[in-house]
Amino acid sequence: MGELWQLLIDSFWQILLPGLTMTIPLTVISFTFAMVIAVVTALIQFAGVPVLRHAARFYIWVVRGTPLLVQLFVVFYGLPHVGILIDPFPAAVLVFSINEGAYCAETVRGALEAVPPGQMEAALCVGLSWPQAMGRIVLPQALRTAFPSLSNSLIAMIKDTSLAANITVTEMFMVTQRIVARTYEPLALYMEVGLIYLLFCTVLTRAQRFAESRLRHYG
Repeated sequence: MGELWQLLIDSFWQILLPGLTMTIPLTVISFTFAMVIAVVTALIQFAGVPVLRHAARFYIWVVRGTPLLVQLFVVFYGLPHVGILIDPFPAAVLVFSINEGAYCAETVRGALEAVPPGQMEAALCVGLSWPQAMGRIVLPQALRTAFPSLSNSLIAMIKDTSLAANITVTEMFMVTQRIVARTYEPLALYMEVGLIYLLFCTVLTRAQRFAESRLRHYG
């Protein structure tokens, strides 16, 4: 038992370090790009331009209808067969951004549609253009409404980054797998990495609640 505890103590820092240097950056970068994709896709649907709206719906349909792991394999292992080589980390960022962008786009679209139409009409009546009215009046209200759902998506993405181990990204789940292969202690080590994921998600959950309280305060 003493050897097991020592293993867990030693492995904790070996797992936590790639969590801070790989898992968290992968999550932050991917979610940032995902939000850009989500807002653009939602605005395209909200604007109602037929061709662009159909293209946006097709993107969302394909991405949400196929597994994230399959998407990772297509980009990292499939594209090299047509001459497109992408390193593991950029490949993971690309896939996570596109995947999460599709889900967040629906969240933002729903939030946009929840804003009373009179807000846009009033903005146009006072002389604002459609882009100005959207950027200054409608979109800020929509993002405030969507904030809890978007925060949940960010928390879910932290856990989903464990799938990046399948395309050789050295994040903390892959490091755990390597330690397990060397020590033959899968139960304890996989529980340990699970607790570290739980720690990260708990911190984000606390931050989410604080941000929501501040939004209500300034509402």
